Amino acid sequence: MQNSFVELNGRERARALLDQGTYRELLGPLDKMESPHLEPQGIVPQSDDGIVLALGELRGRKVLVISMEGAFQGGGIGEVSGAKIAGALELALEENLRGNKLYPVMIFDTGGVRLQEANYGLLSISEICTQIVALRKVVPVVGLIPGRVGAFGGMSITAELFTTLIATKKARLGLNGPEVIEQEAGVMEFDASDKALIWNTIGANQRLVTGLVDEVVEDATEAVIAAVLTALEAPVKPARTEQVEFYLNLLNHLDTEAEWTPERYREFYKQQTAAPQPVPMAREGSADAADGRGYRWFSHLTGIAHPVSEVPSVLAADVEKNGQLCRVISVVPDSGSRFKRARAGEVGLLEGWTLAQIVRDAIKQDEDKEHKRPIIAVIDVPSQAYGYKEEMVGISLALAASTDAYATARLKGHPVIGVIVGNAISGAFLSHGLQSNRLIALDDSKINIQAMSKASAARITKRTIEELEEASKKVPAMAYDVNSYSTLGPLYTLLSGIEADEPQAGDIATVEQTIVEAIGSTQGAPRDLSFRLQTDEALAGGRLATLKVRSLLREQW
Repeated sequence: MQNSFVELNGRERARALLDQGTYRELLGPLDKMESPHLEPQGIVPQSDDGIVLALGELRGRKVLVISMEGAFQGGGIGEVSGAKIAGALELALEENLRGNKLYPVMIFDTGGVRLQEANYGLLSISEICTQIVALRKVVPVVGLIPGRVGAFGGMSITAELFTTLIATKKARLGLNGPEVIEQEAGVMEFDASDKALIWNTIGANQRLVTGLVDEVVEDATEAVIAAVLTALEAPVKPARTEQVEFYLNLLNHLDTEAEWTPERYREFYKQQTAAPQPVPMAREGSADAADGRGYRWFSHLTGIAHPVSEVPSVLAADVEKNGQLCRVISVVPDSGSRFKRARAGEVGLLEGWTLAQIVRDAIKQDEDKEHKRPIIAVIDVPSQAYGYKEEMVGISLALAASTDAYATARLKGHPVIGVIVGNAISGAFLSHGLQSNRLIALDDSKINIQAMSKASAARITKRTIEELEEASKKVPAMAYDVNSYSTLGPLYTLLSGIEADEPQAGDIATVEQTIVEAIGSTQGAPRDLSFRLQTDEALAGGRLATLKVRSLLREQW
């Protein structure tokens, strides 16, 4: 009987993939790069922060293996763990650009963001995503989901960006865990105690036949190795996140009023894949001006008093700023949306794919132009959509599609400027905002920036809301307010004195001028997300652990 790959721990999995005698670990336990944010919360840290980085060979091919330890904090991504992954991928990219072929292989065993370091987790995942998008252009990038925890939260978005995604039969993949959906939308939406329903909806076999993973293999080390080797040698193919028209067409044909089962969706997906029937999207309705800052600020920044769109929940317009054409995009409430879980400004299936379409349209139009138009993301998103149909269809892929589009635009030279005028929560923020070269935020008490609602965070971490609020006093990354967020260093600027709900002409002019300055600051600057590691706040301590990890990694590389 072959050895079980699933039953191995994170370090054993990394060793199992590499040829004997070639394993070299970077920033291992003896380096004691543990999270500085856990002990103040009464949590025992781990000396490698749950991430194993190993260089070696796989059947003679040079490989970087990144392996997550699901037994530590559910494989959650915090500052140190996230910096290890993003930093290693950045070095792998540099290696490949020098002509030294190095294949990245990531082993997922994660619940997503580590809620005890929430905003550090979101920042780190966005930085990991941009490295994957950049690497995918020069070398195959292989993701592997063995089982145990699976791949959830923001890391499910990351997983969908990979060239090839492999899973064992025991694996699960989903943006929102069943418990979170139950907390946010109720037990009638998704019963977290119904294990059969969970496996049939987000289990590996279902994900294979509905296009979210590329291959399902037996739980045996040799089978896993064979699948990885095949993926490394496979011909280049379009990323699943680029299948924009297919998924928008699929969503148009999806009857959102009907009762759906995993079996019904499998058959529906098979029919759409075999013989798609393109028809115009049914996009009636209008956005709700009274219900969101995203709508109002889009109007002010574009001069369009009553924005309309083919997709009412996603507004876009090309306008001139300081003599330069810019594309302004905002996600807004749509009370008439066919997708009931995305009516209050959430980023859902339709929003994710539409954002991807709008951004990729700008990329295509400017492909042969020396100067690429800036893309301005107006950010007021309460969360991703929490719903059974969303998970069944693959909301992780929809949000990965928009994440990919924004990252691709930035890497191709489009300045991407995020303007936080309202809430910026969880996967919605990852897919609409966190791929920005520069982030601007209004200093306003109503703005919340976080990885999850307080109620869901309390349930997942088994704490009370009061305990979470007390912990946020010690760890600013857990706080929801924009001032705490600014201390982490991700902002280009925090604008004070702006009336966010009812801005006057002077307020609008100040924001406009700041956007123009932010666009100017990107000229001749790196196209990655390194700016956020170089701000005064980041250098003063906001990203101290990140900077230390990256420095040590470079020394050991």
